[in-house]
Amino acid sequence: MDNSVRPARIFRWQGVDNPARRDTAAVSFRERELAAGGTSATEDYTATWTLSTSPGWVTRRFSIQVEASGWSRSLDLTRSDDGKWSAETEVTGDAGLPNPGLSDPRLLDNAQDVDLALCPLTNTMPVLRLDLLNSAAPVDDTPLTMAWVEMPSLRVIPSHQVYSQVSAYDDDRGYAVVLYSSATRDFTAELTVDADGAVLNYPRLAVRVR
Repeated sequence: MDNSVRPARIFRWQGVDNPARRDTAAVSFRERELAAGGTSATEDYTATWTLSTSPGWVTRRFSIQVEASGWSRSLDLTRSDDGKWSAETEVTGDAGLPNPGLSDPRLLDNAQDVDLALCPLTNTMPVLRLDLLNSAAPVDDTPLTMAWVEMPSLRVIPSHQVYSQVSAYDDDRGYAVVLYSSATRDFTAELTVDADGAVLNYPRLAVRVR
């Protein structure tokens, strides 16, 4: 297996729901896994995060810190080789938000991915793992459970989502279309993604600006 690391790609998105929100991610892709780090900045807080996966684009570790005026909090979320999730958290100040971390790790026993709220990058792993860029992608919808990280509280809850392919990646037009829905948020949208499975346009949430 070719496990060489390609040069990191830099992605930038602007919020659609909140044009003041800016997200960035630097992503190193290699054979069937990735490592990434990024930021999210709004008028109210700034977040920095890192992500690594095991082969098959399954989340291994996700860490994030959120800082705002008068408070901060952090989350270190890990998934073991046998699929068990655990979290370490730290809180300073009073943000008036739910506690960060996991209330019941057993609810995530079927989850393979972390999904950071408002961040388009974390859609990439299921898109790649389900082979949704290619014409041989599964025909049926694929239900998944995600470890959804609420922003800015950093509370982690199970999120039931569905992915399916609308159209495969095409070199001429430069994107594929993926149908995504979240029962947790009662939300459905067609995402356009590039040749690496990274979101170009996430309706009502964010659009790639570079």
